[in-house]
Amino acid sequence: MRHIESRIQSTCVRWHRLQYPHITIFAIPNGGRRGKVEALIMKGEGVLAGVADVFIMHPRNGRHGIFVEFKTDKGRQTPEQKAFEIDSERLGYEYHVVRSFDTFKTLIEL
Repeated sequence: MRHIESRIQSTCVRWHRLQYPHITIFAIPNGGRRGKVEALIMKGEGVLAGVADVFIMHPRNGRHGIFVEFKTDKGRQTPEQKAFEIDSERLGYEYHVVRSFDTFKTLIEL
């Protein structure tokens, strides 16, 4: 499942960088399997469960920027991801769950 999300995310990021090279988009590498030592190091560095997959540094619609969480058609947010969504929106950011390239493209071209 994770690889499907990864392919959607990679396609979207690649397209965004080609279409909008002046707008920074970057991944937040919170997911994936890691060994105990690496997981402890990353936690100490500030990795936080539930943080969205990607951030787009582009204020619009009165919001500070855009967080994007990529999911498969059947994928569901974890409780930590839902809490992050609520907190992000409360603090003035857009937050979107994206399940396909077409959805991402429509979202960005609004």
